[in-house]
Amino acid sequence: MPVKSKKRKRKWIILSVMLVAVGGIFLAAFLRKKDDVVSVQTGKVERRDITEVVVANGRVQPVLSVKISPEVSGEIIELPVKEGQMVRKGDLLLRIKPDFYVANRNSAEANYKSSLSDQVTANANLAKAKAELERNKKLFEDELISESLFMDIQTSCEIAQANVQSSMHRVEMAKASLARSEEELAKTTIVSPIDGTVSQLNSKLGERVVGTAQMAGTDVMSIVDLNEMEARVDIGEMDIVLIELGQKARLEVDAFREKEFTGIVTEIANAARNAGGQSQDATRFEVKIHIKEKANFRPGMSVTADVETRYRKGVLAVPIASVTTRPPKPKQEGKSHEENAALESKETEAKDPNEATLPAKMKNQDDVKQDKDSNKPIEVVFLVDGDKVRQQSVTLGVSDNGYFEIEDGLEEGREIVIGGFLAISGELQDGKKIVKGGPSTPPNLK
Repeated sequence: MPVKSKKRKRKWIILSVMLVAVGGIFLAAFLRKKDDVVSVQTGKVERRDITEVVVANGRVQPVLSVKISPEVSGEIIELPVKEGQMVRKGDLLLRIKPDFYVANRNSAEANYKSSLSDQVTANANLAKAKAELERNKKLFEDELISESLFMDIQTSCEIAQANVQSSMHRVEMAKASLARSEEELAKTTIVSPIDGTVSQLNSKLGERVVGTAQMAGTDVMSIVDLNEMEARVDIGEMDIVLIELGQKARLEVDAFREKEFTGIVTEIANAARNAGGQSQDATRFEVKIHIKEKANFRPGMSVTADVETRYRKGVLAVPIASVTTRPPKPKQEGKSHEENAALESKETEAKDPNEATLPAKMKNQDDVKQDKDSNKPIEVVFLVDGDKVRQQSVTLGVSDNGYFEIEDGLEEGREIVIGGFLAISGELQDGKKIVKGGPSTPPNLK
């Protein structure tokens, strides 16, 4: 019996100690949570210059590029250029086997000469018919020949006149055919239309190429002017409305990592690349930026462009990291639910009495819309007020890589919370206690 009593007593002691320990843990956690403070970094609201930029990626391409495609078909018998070779305007690029076109030219020339002979014969026949008509006209007047015979002679003269007109037209046709065949023969020799560089050479000596006057033929090569280059970048539909001709741009070409280039917007596409298509890709517009500096650019190099769209000088600005969103604060703080309901009732009575005649359905829709707008998160920063913070709504303007312009809501010199990320994004609330730690100024941002 005494042994059981001792065991029971020991259990109660152990349970009591455990209860005291658990209670102490909960009490400590409660007190710690009650006195919890957030470590933050702070800075001042300052004035600075802000340049808003639109970032876009694309390729470096020559301003002037010409694709060389033959207008006649045949075998390449001469190709004196190589890829990367400099050429001058008028230099020979390629020659197509001309045998077929020489034969056509010779045939057209013979046809032209034959038509000239036919024209001479027609003129001689006409002269003879006119002379015959004049001689028989006198005989007809003297009634020495019949009327039917005279009409036959007159008709023969008119036929001779028509033959002369026909021969003239045949001469014109033969001349045009000869000119066309000579032009086709001339097109077997292709020369450079500009001063430039052979950027692409797609055909080889001995290959056959296809050329027609109605459609594009074989792309034999491309000639580009590498002295004038441009960046062709794609910009989304949300940013394209900010782009204007003449805007400045900073360019970074991957092949020149240590050098930054400048450019000017020279052309903005009016239609999207995938306009009218079924593609699910984002809608993008091509923008051309002329590169001012000269360098050893190659067509197709990757480029990143920062187009300067809007500029603000000496405006109030805060670091981007200091701005976050929070639900809006209630209009009347410290009032009970009944007081707020009474205030809303008074405000409703003070409104336009004509609203009372609106249908109940329309009123409900307006109320839902107002409630939705009133609950929409707003942009805020946290003002430092002693050892606490105060939530302050702000109106944002333009931004650059590091700062937001503040149009309304802050004054110059006010101390605000600029870090850390977890504190600003969720831990801080209106009236929260803070302790300053870390750097007191924002880091230098590009």
